Amino acid sequence: MRTLIIILIGLALAALALWLTPAAKRLWVGAFFSVAWLIAVLLNLRTGLSHGYTLAEELPIHLVLFTIPVATYWVYVWLKR
Repeated sequence: MRTLIIILIGLALAALALWLTPAAKRLWVGAFFSVAWLIAVLLNLRTGLSHGYTLAEELPIHLVLFTIPVATYWVYVWLKR
């Protein structure tokens, strides 16, 4: 359930970024969003590792947590060009 919540937060932030950004600035905002979301996911990964989970257990989940919102943002930007 926590994974789904984090993905939904990422999608909401991506949608908010797209909604508030003019089309000419979406590449810059996309780069900022991607880096900021990567930092958020890495902090979440650190939390999981500190609770005793291994990197092998956590990494696939966090790849999904990062990829879905960021890929959604960039696919939308690519389709609207």
